[in-house]
Amino acid sequence: MTPLQRLALAGVLLTAAASPAWAEAPVVEMHKDPNCGCCTAWAEHMEKAGFEVRQHETHDMRAVKIEHGLTPGLASCHTAVIDGYVIEGHVPASDVRRLLDERPDLAGLAVPGMPHGSPGMETGRHDDYAVLGWRHDDRTPSVFAEYTHD
Repeated sequence: MTPLQRLALAGVLLTAAASPAWAEAPVVEMHKDPNCGCCTAWAEHMEKAGFEVRQHETHDMRAVKIEHGLTPGLASCHTAVIDGYVIEGHVPASDVRRLLDERPDLAGLAVPGMPHGSPGMETGRHDDYAVLGWRHDDRTPSVFAEYTHD
């Protein structure tokens, strides 16, 4: 290999190592009720998108939600934390990636309730739903993303 070829290869390797596509994804710490299947399906959705998901089972999800500052209007079945952000319910992996890429001043994202057609809730029916974001100092949610179906 010539010196020029070695230099070119080194440049390619340095670029690849610095690329977000090669970076290790943060770990998703997910809290769920042991009997909830849709939570497990959401975890599988996240894993397929390249996230590592650690599932923690508890019968006291209310305490987990209170600990993470969730209001009843934001609540869903499972609560996760990733890189300091709270992820409540069936938030699509693409929105979690966007959150981590953009780093907005938000406490987290939530898909309140359990809308059909959201990740982990693939039932054949598709509800319209919004992914909501909220700030640490103001729990008033704002729309982060919307999903509509005809």
